[in-house]
Amino acid sequence: MTKPDMGRYGVMGLYTQFAQLSPAQLREIEALGYGAIWAGGSPPAALEWIDPILGATEKLQLATAIVNVWSAEPGPVSESFHRIEAAYPGRFLLGIGVGHPEADSEYKKPLVALNDYLDKLDEYGVPKNRRVVAALGPKVLELSAHRSAGAHPYLTTPEHTATAREVIGADAFLAPEHKAVLTTDPERARAVGRKALEIYLDLQNYLNNWRRLGFDDQDLAKPGSDRLVDAVVAYGTPVEIAARLAQHIDAGADHVPVQVLTGPDKLVPALADLAGPLGLQ
Repeated sequence: MTKPDMGRYGVMGLYTQFAQLSPAQLREIEALGYGAIWAGGSPPAALEWIDPILGATEKLQLATAIVNVWSAEPGPVSESFHRIEAAYPGRFLLGIGVGHPEADSEYKKPLVALNDYLDKLDEYGVPKNRRVVAALGPKVLELSAHRSAGAHPYLTTPEHTATAREVIGADAFLAPEHKAVLTTDPERARAVGRKALEIYLDLQNYLNNWRRLGFDDQDLAKPGSDRLVDAVVAYGTPVEIAARLAQHIDAGADHVPVQVLTGPDKLVPALADLAGPLGLQ
């Protein structure tokens, strides 16, 4: 399988964050050397917000992180894929996932749902190597390698990345997200990190994955232990943050979307501070 042609590092954040970025900011992000934007949330199937982002830039890739299979029908999503592909060839990666049982009343048999959805994407002509699956556990990781370009794990560690690479094999694409706070003050970084993690401490798929990584109930009790926060939120100097992100590459990742925990007005300066240590400039 041919892996997606993407930069080594990308930017990840909520879709609303990108909606607030101006075309000039998007061009600055591209000029800094970031290869892709991973747009979080569960967007509607029309995906109309993608066109302005790609239209404002020349080479920047955009991936959805993720389209939710329960709320976005595969037919309209496929139509959106083909529309975007026609306008911006090779620059869009369709990320799909099953979301969370706590949030989706229809949530059941996620592997069955993912397979059914991927069957429909096949039927509607969305190429296998132009889609990825949000995956944490071994069964969904295996599915991501067999039925898509690969996996996009979220809120994980380099140790998870190493395990994921073993599961999906050498040829599948692996792009784990990692959060970052640009501060050398551990308490401030942990406060910001805990605010970002709060919702996930109620979601069983993340809790189960952290348990597989060796975290216990004390770590996972709200608001989350220092050990947990430090594992999934990088902080320190730009050089120290870059070193933490590089651990994913060393563990087998192809690409690391970094989610900088800051407001849209401070995002580009933060990315500029990271670009040199990340080897982008």
